[in-house]
Amino acid sequence: MDNQTYNQIVSFIWGIADDCLRDVYVRGKYRDVILPMTVIRRLDVVLEETKDEVLKMKAMLDTAGITNQTEALCNVAKQSFCNGSEFRLRDLTSRASQQKLKADFIAYLDGFSPNVQEILDKFKFRNQIDTMVDADILGAVIEKFVSPTINLAPFPLLDDNGGIRMPALNNHTMGTIFEELIRRFNEENNEEAGEHFTPRDVVELMADLIFLPVADQIKDSTYSVYDAASGTGGMLTVSQDRLIELAQRNNRTVSIHLFGQEINPETYAITKADMLLKGGGAEVDNIAYGSTLSSDGFPSRQFDFMLSNPPYGKSWKSDAEKMGGKKGIQDTRFVTDFAGIPDFGMIPRTSDGQLLFLLNNVSKMKETTELGSRIAEVHNGSSLFTGDAGQGESNARRYLIERDLVEAIIALPENMFYNTGIGTFIWVLSNRKSRIRKGKIQLIDATSLKSPLRKNLGKKNCELTDDIRRQIIELFLNFEENEYSKIFDNIAFGYYKVTVLRPQLGEDGKPLCDKKGKFIADKELTDTEKIPLDYEGGINAFMTKEVLPYAPDAWIDEKQTKIGYEISFTKHFYKPVQLRELSEIVADIRALEAETDGLLEEVLG
Repeated sequence: MDNQTYNQIVSFIWGIADDCLRDVYVRGKYRDVILPMTVIRRLDVVLEETKDEVLKMKAMLDTAGITNQTEALCNVAKQSFCNGSEFRLRDLTSRASQQKLKADFIAYLDGFSPNVQEILDKFKFRNQIDTMVDADILGAVIEKFVSPTINLAPFPLLDDNGGIRMPALNNHTMGTIFEELIRRFNEENNEEAGEHFTPRDVVELMADLIFLPVADQIKDSTYSVYDAASGTGGMLTVSQDRLIELAQRNNRTVSIHLFGQEINPETYAITKADMLLKGGGAEVDNIAYGSTLSSDGFPSRQFDFMLSNPPYGKSWKSDAEKMGGKKGIQDTRFVTDFAGIPDFGMIPRTSDGQLLFLLNNVSKMKETTELGSRIAEVHNGSSLFTGDAGQGESNARRYLIERDLVEAIIALPENMFYNTGIGTFIWVLSNRKSRIRKGKIQLIDATSLKSPLRKNLGKKNCELTDDIRRQIIELFLNFEENEYSKIFDNIAFGYYKVTVLRPQLGEDGKPLCDKKGKFIADKELTDTEKIPLDYEGGINAFMTKEVLPYAPDAWIDEKQTKIGYEISFTKHFYKPVQLRELSEIVADIRALEAETDGLLEEVLG
């Protein structure tokens, strides 16, 4: 489907809200009708072709007194869902009274199979029926959605000559339309920046980052893909398509199982609908509802590939409370035995839980397979550097880096996302690093690799074209240093945080000692130092070279020494501004003086 047709569908659906809902709903509530009706029409149009056969089967089952009819009706419908009511949606456009329309519409909704009922419940759509009936707009809304001027079907509409009058709307594009509608609704409601969706160009880059390095290792086998913050399922859809494509290139046949978890009821409902439309059947149950952090839907599962764009800059305080309070959390995803510390805590501040999603994914990596697991996850910059040595964020970085899981971190251009202009970074992890990557981390600065959009989509003003994505992937796969790519030993990002003490001095100028003969530290002179883990000679050499020449009575409080990790793109990719030559500056000043003199003469006449 081309962009023009896509935009026409989005504009048409968006226009239904303005045409039918304006005087009944405030703009912030349009989504309560438009999103579920879009899903209902999409499901309805898929079922239209087999409707007569389904009704015949239902009549037979009713005559035989069989009440559990779902499986049989779905088989006739050739889908993993069905509708056993006597109505199609287009049958409901004309009724003698609003109450008759209400009754028939409810009967139509009741006819859907249980897996669709859950979707309707998450949308809370039935709550809207009385409002629409009372305002006499239900019929108008239905009529708009069954209009012959748009095609929401996964097959093309043909003209009288058998030519394509309207192209098919595949599941991938349907998902994109949902995301665009939600983006617009969020924008109308001034939703916070953290509530954003991942543009397809970023998702496609993430998919390539986890699949391409192991493309030649893909076998005729079954693989699992997981998204811990699945939204409308876009990452799962793109990943599935990409993995199948790569397998086919190598003459491989793969079976892919998709798993996800989503906390927002609307987007969860859309993902479930998308899975149903793909014929997912039992796969629909692989999408869990609720918070990944406090109610992990897959506590005992491990996955081959994981992609996520978790919420960042968003409080997870309610999750912390459900897990026993920040200090009481014992979840082994976030508190574990590591580095000789039995309760090594990686709990970040409650204002931002994005690193917990990365730790959740790491906990689900496969350790027993040849491929292991690969992860691509989008974060903002705070995951790189917030938290002091020994604090949760720093400990999380230490855990990931000292376990040698981080392959690369890629800085994306600003304004890549719809609802936020902040800089973002893709973390790429693997527990089966190639030989040349072992003990190394690659930083890629792709902030300048972008193509401007002709028209902004919310805050998004640029994109990663196919060529740009290929350029980034080549930088990653080539694993060489250049102006965009830097390679470091893992240890380069670690440091010791040491507490340097100096003694109190008595009136005679000599250090004061306690009863055990140890110097008494002067709190006013206490200082801390960050010493790189790779500093030659370690802490003692640092003290000898950097501290003792200036404070010969200083010593280190070894009990307070902690290890921290932080990553600074600015430090490694800083490009100093080229200063202008003095002669150029002088020339500009003289030119301005001449211009000013001319203006002054003109003013004075």
